[in-house]
Amino acid sequence: MEYIKTDIEGVYILEPRVFKDARGYFMEAWKRDEFIENVGHVDFIQDNESQSSYGVLRGLHYQKGEFAQAKLVRVIKGCVLDVAVDIRKSSPTFGKYVAVELSEDNKRQFFIPRGFAHGFLVLSDEAIFTYKVDNIYAPKAEAGIRFDDPDVGIEWPIASEDMLLSEKDTKAPFLKDAECFE
Repeated sequence: MEYIKTDIEGVYILEPRVFKDARGYFMEAWKRDEFIENVGHVDFIQDNESQSSYGVLRGLHYQKGEFAQAKLVRVIKGCVLDVAVDIRKSSPTFGKYVAVELSEDNKRQFFIPRGFAHGFLVLSDEAIFTYKVDNIYAPKAEAGIRFDDPDVGIEWPIASEDMLLSEKDTKAPFLKDAECFE
């Protein structure tokens, strides 16, 4: 596995070694000791999976306070643009984002530490998205920021009028009004 540092401290793109032959392929999707050596200790406690269709944008979500979550995400079917926005007020990269295309073909993974809002946009007809988290989900700690916040300036490859969003996501606050991490 190759661990690629991004422009934001603590955010990594993981590229597995994929061994292909006439039978198909094999790869190690996650290896605890190797992850600790390259990223640090994260105690993942749960795996989640979602299915979405073309144009679905889920995000930008995060959990506040003691329920903050780190995530290791990947796509097992289809293709998405995955985004992590730094919402740590004391960070030199506050309000900046990293975007990476994750697909069943490139098999990349994306590590997002605590202190980030996260979201993804489905670029294929269908996507199956899976992720590990290091903390439980708590509805009372749920928060988000607007996917189209001009101060963040995410360059989504699909026009907003062609996106499918939840009502909650369309009403999320802009970063300047959101409850962020210190």
